[in-house]
Amino acid sequence: MSTATTTPQRDEAQREGAQHARRFGLPIATALVMGNIIGGGIFLLPASVAPYGTISLVAFGVLTLGAIALALVFGRLAHRLPQTGGPYVYARAAFGDFAGFLAAWSYWITAWVSNAALAVAAVGYLDVLVPVHASKPATIAAALAFQWLPALANLAGTRYVGAVQLVATVLKFVPLILVAVGGLFFFDSANLGPFHPGDGGALGAVSASAAILLFSYLGVESAAVSAGEVRDPRRNVGRATVLGTLGAAAVYLLGTLAVFGTVAHDRLVTSTAPFSDAVNAMFGGSWGGAAVACMAMVSMLGALNGWTLLSAQAPYAAARDGLFPKAFTVKRRGVPTVGVLVTVVLASLLTVYNYTAGTKGVFEILVLVTTFTATVPYLLSTAAQIYFLLSGQTEKVSRARLARDGVLALAAFGFSLWLVAGSGYAAVYQGVLFLFAGVLVYAGMAARKQRPGARGVNPELQA
Repeated sequence: MSTATTTPQRDEAQREGAQHARRFGLPIATALVMGNIIGGGIFLLPASVAPYGTISLVAFGVLTLGAIALALVFGRLAHRLPQTGGPYVYARAAFGDFAGFLAAWSYWITAWVSNAALAVAAVGYLDVLVPVHASKPATIAAALAFQWLPALANLAGTRYVGAVQLVATVLKFVPLILVAVGGLFFFDSANLGPFHPGDGGALGAVSASAAILLFSYLGVESAAVSAGEVRDPRRNVGRATVLGTLGAAAVYLLGTLAVFGTVAHDRLVTSTAPFSDAVNAMFGGSWGGAAVACMAMVSMLGALNGWTLLSAQAPYAAARDGLFPKAFTVKRRGVPTVGVLVTVVLASLLTVYNYTAGTKGVFEILVLVTTFTATVPYLLSTAAQIYFLLSGQTEKVSRARLARDGVLALAAFGFSLWLVAGSGYAAVYQGVLFLFAGVLVYAGMAARKQRPGARGVNPELQA
């Protein structure tokens, strides 16, 4: 991209930094990454992949390697372009407005659809304590409360977002470590079930389970998306991304293995609170499962808290460049308030639909839709990294790291393509419809930018 485009973006980032101090240091940025990754996924998805058998543990291992490759790529990209927006900024810098818009649009869809899915997962653990599923209105009200409480915390400002994220991340590790480490002492191989119970090939089972499990790894790009709020982003974004991903991966792999080995396979397949079932199997009774359910809800609230911020940051960056409606640029206390409100309203509507149309089938397809929509900005970001490496732009590429960065970018790109293939035809079909709806929005915004005397777009930000 030309200097005329990238330099004003950096100037804008500097002006934002002068207006309000960046509040996220390395510990909070790492907590943001880990909190967003370790949300509903770790507590719910062991049961979701149990039908595929223990071959899903292989998928978890492959997925972890791919997630680390993505984390390293995002760290390098954030070092070169340390601005709020993450994948949107990288795609636009490399390929122009349309690619940037697609990255922002698909990431935004991923964020608020994930919020709806997380709320549904949180209600599943609430049901361990209070049988809300007996009443559909009570279930819907609980799911909406899980979404609106984090939204209110976001509207209070980035200082409160960071505080909530740090507390939620610390509290959640007590039950996770209990199951991940303690469960190994109660491990019984008889509970594992078949390695591959399906009729299809092993590679297809690994791909299908990995597509579902990606939902549990969404958030690897969290620090990059919020780079504008991170102190010393060129240094801290990459470190927070890698540290957060490695920490989450260790907890994931140990926790999933422990659940598989403590809960009988036939019970795990139908479980709605697998970690609670694991603790109950370890210690007997129900008190342990109830305690884990409380911690699981804290974890999901922390994830919803972080995802609500991220879901507002991507459209904010795009709106600042005239590619989203101007209203998304409104900020108060460092938080894009309109983006937060629009996101929570859309997620709330989707949650109500989820429960009224049939929870199980709709939830599963939504998880796979988020897999597809998430891979769009991942593919564009890794392609941007490859573009920077091959185009010889010396200001964006460290020649000493050229070979290493090239291998990582290619691995992350191939990994993202593999996830698209594993998400299935139905998810790709619905995800493409979401993307095509965004093309119409882009057409309107691009036309508005070209009108003589158009207002509402900072002329310095136009290429």
